[in-house]
Amino acid sequence: MVLGACAAWSLITAAVHDGRPEGVLLAVLAVAAGYAAGRISGALLPVGAPFAGALAGIALTVAVPHLAPGPQIAAPLGHAGATAAVLTLSAGAACCAAWAAPVPAVRFALRLLAAGTVVLAALLGSTSGSVTCLAVLMCSLAAGRTRHRGAAMAVLAVVAALVTGLIWAVAARAAPSGFVTALEGRLTPHRVQLWQDAWHLLGDDTALGAGPGRFGELSATSAHSLLSDGKPHSAPLQQAAEQGVVGLVLLAAAFGWVLYALWRGPRPTPVALTAGAALTALAAIAAIGNALSFTAVSVGAGLLAGMATARPLADEPAGRTPDTRARGAGHTTAR
Repeated sequence: MVLGACAAWSLITAAVHDGRPEGVLLAVLAVAAGYAAGRISGALLPVGAPFAGALAGIALTVAVPHLAPGPQIAAPLGHAGATAAVLTLSAGAACCAAWAAPVPAVRFALRLLAAGTVVLAALLGSTSGSVTCLAVLMCSLAAGRTRHRGAAMAVLAVVAALVTGLIWAVAARAAPSGFVTALEGRLTPHRVQLWQDAWHLLGDDTALGAGPGRFGELSATSAHSLLSDGKPHSAPLQQAAEQGVVGLVLLAAAFGWVLYALWRGPRPTPVALTAGAALTALAAIAAIGNALSFTAVSVGAGLLAGMATARPLADEPAGRTPDTRARGAGHTTAR
């Protein structure tokens, strides 16, 4: 229902402002297809499916040069965010496979694979990718000691909200000048100016926005850039600028629904929290970059969410935490 509302609202705003909703519709389709494939593969192969997904993400990053950060004259900017996003999802998938594996040696090997994504991101020059992959690995290791997944999911939601709030403060020129200067030094002043243009477009039409796909033609910063891809390089700001506050609320609802599904899902707590950490890291990357404009990232996010919420056909006794076993014992006693 949430994804359907996102697609419908993009069509409405496109009709009002003569926008181009194809990009939004493709992203919604990619997430839905990835989620469906993840639910099926995760039910059949709770270890093999996330392991294959991790290998596919790593192979994609290495084999496709346009995903690698660095100077590319003929390609639009934003590939560094895609590299960080794909490697972060790969690290999350490898850690999910490790928690689902019943053999300790296999778990160790899968965690080595997740650690390898940190090294690979560093070798490719993606500092943000190294940080987010390491954060996912650390959160996954800590998830084994977590007893209350609901509280942990709430913390992840707060983290995503804080990152988004900081970006909005910068776009609205409400952030401290020192913080803005440091951010410009890391992300370039051009990125910050794009965010500010998105904020101005939201002010022009708060309810409906400027229309999907119209940021590039209405942004002065984007129009004067030789290598512009017509996007503000921030998913929340792009959603708000092109589809108004309603579009922003729908985007937040989609992320919130994923965390809710992980909280209520049948998989062990470490698997759910690992996937939640990876998707929260992806949300942070998307808040400051253009990662969600890449179909591979949207499909990967849906795959990871689907695999982490699937109900495996076989039991997972090795991956359960003490609180999960206690709940299972309570249900058995009740019966």
